Amino acid sequence: MTVCSAPGKVYLFGEHAVVYGEPAVPCAIERRARVTAEPRSDDHVRVEAEDLSLDGFTVEYDGAVGDHPDVDVERSLLDAAMGYIDAAVSQAREAAGEPDAGFDIAVESDIPLGAGLGSSAAVVVAGIDAATRALGEPLSPRELADRAYRAEYDVQDGQASRADTFCSAMGGAVRVEGDDCERIKTPNLPFVVGFDGGAGDTGALVAGVRELKAEYDFAADTVTSIGDIVREGERILETADPDAEPESELLAELGDLMNFNHGLLSALGVSARSLDSMVWAARDAGAHGAKLTGAGGGGCIVALDPTPETETALSFTQGCADAFRAELATEGVRVEAP
Repeated sequence: MTVCSAPGKVYLFGEHAVVYGEPAVPCAIERRARVTAEPRSDDHVRVEAEDLSLDGFTVEYDGAVGDHPDVDVERSLLDAAMGYIDAAVSQAREAAGEPDAGFDIAVESDIPLGAGLGSSAAVVVAGIDAATRALGEPLSPRELADRAYRAEYDVQDGQASRADTFCSAMGGAVRVEGDDCERIKTPNLPFVVGFDGGAGDTGALVAGVRELKAEYDFAADTVTSIGDIVREGERILETADPDAEPESELLAELGDLMNFNHGLLSALGVSARSLDSMVWAARDAGAHGAKLTGAGGGGCIVALDPTPETETALSFTQGCADAFRAELATEGVRVEAP
């Protein structure tokens, strides 16, 4: 039995624009998905999921991943929970050169599904790592990131970027621009996350931005402007001491850019009333900056605030189901057992 975990993430800057080759800076956070994989003697895959924003379920089906298991669960929930697990199994089989390998898989996660915190990337990264290690063919973090990206690309019909999976595999803060991915130095930024209890439809939101970008030149310019924000944010981060507590001036500069980023994302139609309410509550509480994180349409916002004020304000904000501080995860995917 092999257990691996991988962290979720928040976007400091750059979601949606990263799909079009603009840079993005996601940061791994200490909310993790844990996947247990144990090889079977047949080609079946048995999956037990307890914490994927569902009530939990257990299914078993034959080795033909891509076929839906016969289980009495609403199809949209089944697709969301099983699609990424199927993709992870396929990638692990290919990497290990064992196309008929079967597994007993258990998934636990602290990351709400579809909320913009990289739950699918964390499950895929941890799943591939656990399955390949269980077969005696461990991969390097960069190999894991690449295979996890391919899995998400297939599940999301070609609309995935490398940002989420690379960040989850490597940990820390990363810079992603097209196929170029690297870790960057950053201090332990004081992230506060607000969650509205819902989830956006990533595919529909990405498609909506694509339609706007194709129809209006100013929408295309908006995407480019988000990339400019990322580049300015990188310049500011380069001046920071990664081993020291971030200074207020640094947080204020980053916060201003986060506020701009949220405004541009809202203009592209990917925010929601609940997200805007949480963003403004965080700013009113004194946060240096706040923005949605992830695909939008519902889910989470991220704010910068070293004080308890933003977390407290969010907990009393209508439409906020949960608020918590999110520490930077300096370690990416890791083995938890054996």
